[in-house]
Amino acid sequence: MLQSFAIIFGISALFSFINNKWLKLPTTIGLMVLSLVAVGLIYLLKPLYPNLFLFFCTLVLDADFEHLLFDVLLSFLLFAGAIHINISDLKKERWSVFLFATLGTLISTALVGGLIYGASKLFGLDFPFIYALLFGALISPTDPIAVLAILKNTTVSKSLQLKIEGESLFNDGIGVVVFSGLLLLLPMSGVDDSHVASEIGLLFVEEAIGGLLYGLALGFIGYLLIKNSCSNPQLTVIISLAVCMTGYSLASLIHVSGPLAMVIAGLVIGNKLNINQKEAPESIHLLNEIWEVLDEVLNGVLFVLIGLALHLLDFDTTTIIFGLLAVLIVLGSRFFSVFSMYSLLKHKDDMSPMSTIKVLTWGGLRGGISIALALSLGNYEYGNHIIVITYIVVLFSILVQGLSIGKLLKWIYK
Repeated sequence: MLQSFAIIFGISALFSFINNKWLKLPTTIGLMVLSLVAVGLIYLLKPLYPNLFLFFCTLVLDADFEHLLFDVLLSFLLFAGAIHINISDLKKERWSVFLFATLGTLISTALVGGLIYGASKLFGLDFPFIYALLFGALISPTDPIAVLAILKNTTVSKSLQLKIEGESLFNDGIGVVVFSGLLLLLPMSGVDDSHVASEIGLLFVEEAIGGLLYGLALGFIGYLLIKNSCSNPQLTVIISLAVCMTGYSLASLIHVSGPLAMVIAGLVIGNKLNINQKEAPESIHLLNEIWEVLDEVLNGVLFVLIGLALHLLDFDTTTIIFGLLAVLIVLGSRFFSVFSMYSLLKHKDDMSPMSTIKVLTWGGLRGGISIALALSLGNYEYGNHIIVITYIVVLFSILVQGLSIGKLLKWIYK
């Protein structure tokens, strides 16, 4: 795994250079495009150089996407994203973030699941309802990694930016908890419904509530240690890395949500240290720069891996058409969930409510978390279909929505 990660890291660095020098696309999109081009070349050269094709197959398989993302990348990327968000600003949007990340995710999960279940009957795929709901759960959360990376290259109002960033940071943790709860239902057919409901309820309390409380404790401990180490800039960085790595690993051992814990810990440490201040002490300045570099590097690795993994999938005409239909279902469900939640809020944006809803809908990108959750279903009966459909939705989200969100904003703000 380490060797594969090192090679993918090198490819990411090369693609980043090419994108910066010539393509000049947002980094995540540029890396995805170049990865897809590389996959196309690999396929074209397969008859002449079969060993090259096998090399890249082995490379991606050895990288173990699902475990690499959940066990390594996710903790760093969520912590890095949260550490730069101002809690005072986020408090102004607390109700919108809460509603979008919780009820919005649940509504989208149910709506996507129901529509996918019905559509699968038309295409002869016949997904059981539980699998349709699992797809709804894994595809409904907006991916903070993709969203934060794209937002860096767009101009949006502070209020709208906080809505998108705040929701994306929290709803992935909610989505993982919902997905895990639904996954419990698969081996529980025939078990008393009340028992299943209590199991899922307990899981939510342990994972979500426990993750929030654990993240608070972790964040304050990390802050106190860093504050008392400001005379040693290198030590402050080491402590922050330990909070992220060790804290995330311990979360799985005590059965709480690691993603939610990292978001809360990052928010606490970043705001208590006031990491965004321009005239920061040397230790805080170094801490800020290190996490910005880590964010950029690991984002690159993630999106290169997403692109390179494409050649391992088995696409057929029916699944591709169904995947494109799933794109429309996901977008429609996203629009409905955002519209219903936004209707409950007071509006202080500098755009009309419908314009804000359009941006929130189109800016709700899907990314690596959805793919990793889909890959965890690989050994289940309908897992391969779900993986391919998820890939189609994610590719559309990043390449089409990601490339056009800037144009949408310019059109709205003109």
